[in-house]
This record gives sequence, C-alpha cells and structure tokens, in this order.
Amino acid sequence: MVNLIVDAKGLACPLPIVKAKKGIDSLEAGQIMEVLTTDKGSMKDFQAWVHQTKHELIEAKEDQGVFTFTVKKRS
Repeated sequence: MVNLIVDAKGLACPLPIVKAKKGIDSLEAGQIMEVLTTDKGSMKDFQAWVHQTKHELIEAKEDQGVFTFTVKKRS
C-alpha cells in the first residue's frame, strides 16, 4: 500500500529528488512513497539518492516515458 504519491512529472533534475526528499520526510518509518517523473536521468539519480539516504527502493520502472519509483522509508 502506497502512503504518498509525489507527482514530479515535467520537472527536470534536481527537482524530482527535492520533491521526493520533502515527501519522504513527511512519512513515518516503514511507510511507502511512490514518485512519478519524466526526467530521463531520474533512473540513475533515484538509485543514487536511495543508496545515499539508506531508504529502500522497492521498485523502479519506466512505462511510456514515465518513471515510477516506489521507496520505503527507513528509520
């Protein structure tokens, strides 16, 4: 179950990451956020961000130019 959806479609780097950080900060540990973006560099950016912040990247997928990242907040 997704607790928060962050729509960052149409935004260029670094704005999708900025919006994702703001979103994840509003969640409790264990909750799940989904981020939608159209930024082509976001696949690499999100993997690096999740690794750096120690949150769990549950899924990263692309469908018709929209990238969807499902992230679980760690404590």
